[in-house]
Amino acid sequence: MNRVLITGLGMITPLGSDSSSSFAAALQGQSAIRPAPTDITGGLSNLLMAAVAADPASLLDKKFASLDRATQFALVAADEALKHASISSHPADSARFGVFAGIGFGGAHTLDGLYARYFAALTAPSHAHKNPTVMHPLSVPRMMANAAAAAVSMHYGLAGASNTYSVACASSAVAAGEAFRAIRHGYLDAAVVLGTESMLTPGSLMAWNALRVMAKPDSRNPAHSCRPFSLDRNGFVLGEGAAALVLESQARVQQRQAPALAELAGYGCSSDAQHLTNPSVQGQVASMQQALDIAALGAGDIGYLNAHGTATDAGDVIETQSIRAVFGAVADRLAVSSTKAVHGHLIGAGGALELALSIMAMRSGSLPPTAHLEHPDPRCDLDYVPLQARHHCRIDAVMSNSFAFGGSNATLIARRYVS
Repeated sequence: MNRVLITGLGMITPLGSDSSSSFAAALQGQSAIRPAPTDITGGLSNLLMAAVAADPASLLDKKFASLDRATQFALVAADEALKHASISSHPADSARFGVFAGIGFGGAHTLDGLYARYFAALTAPSHAHKNPTVMHPLSVPRMMANAAAAAVSMHYGLAGASNTYSVACASSAVAAGEAFRAIRHGYLDAAVVLGTESMLTPGSLMAWNALRVMAKPDSRNPAHSCRPFSLDRNGFVLGEGAAALVLESQARVQQRQAPALAELAGYGCSSDAQHLTNPSVQGQVASMQQALDIAALGAGDIGYLNAHGTATDAGDVIETQSIRAVFGAVADRLAVSSTKAVHGHLIGAGGALELALSIMAMRSGSLPPTAHLEHPDPRCDLDYVPLQARHHCRIDAVMSNSFAFGGSNATLIARRYVS
């Protein structure tokens, strides 16, 4: 089996336009959550969002201006990750260099734009001369789920397998895990893993609001509205952005004498096969235990766990129970936090982002807190690193959980790389 190393990270998130600024804000518990403007909420009141601070189009060449916003995010994150790994476009071994992307709802902005254009042309007197059925000829390529993977593959000349996974909140965690498998088993020598999502649109916000899982605004400070593991939590906040990781086989890294940030060592995945929206302890336990087994690590070897931690009532309790079931006697010594309290829930992009933040925590020895956790739920009784970051920690292995609607579970483990 090939060892799989992580050589590059990239991000554009509600916390910052790159990985260093995003991680610094996460450590400080600086929440990017704010009230959503009425032109985005479709007339609904009291909705929140976590939007990126920088327009992705402003960070890209003008030729990418017409792409869907989620694809633009992916290109920004991929560019940082590849530069971080010192990999230029069109590598000599491009046929062995793949792209694995995760996205929950591709093309949300393109789709909402189509409806807006259609109804404007159909109903507004000022648009009466326009045919409401005439749309941009590239509308479908812009909104297809694999648009981000295709754009990165073409722009950087990566001719290996290009695969897209849409598994709701576990999408980019699964993408990372499947890229790990492809390199580990010799099908590829390298891959860019992408997680991207941009669904802050009237249509998607109304749909999520109908599920009754969205956080209500905190009357004192809207930025504190998402409170994972808190007694007064009431749901999550949608965010947008992207994260990217460069994975390479150990042999490829050694051949080009490149530094490695970490080793991707374990991947577990399972299906609850139980309920569309209610999580299962059994399914989550299976995912975490499988990742530990593949990494050949014991529960006591994990020093930090980035929890799925969505701030829903059932989700946080079930995840606490699942972690206790897997970690047993060492559970009380495990540092756990949910960074969704500050960057929001990036749905399909969440897995890649949270794995990247976990790796940065391991390398820096600084653990991001669970922000706004002033009143812990007694049922969520682990060390959730409340309110303040923890520094000067020796962490040799980290775990990241992504548990999705539909019952799909994915767990990733990274550890320090020792050649």
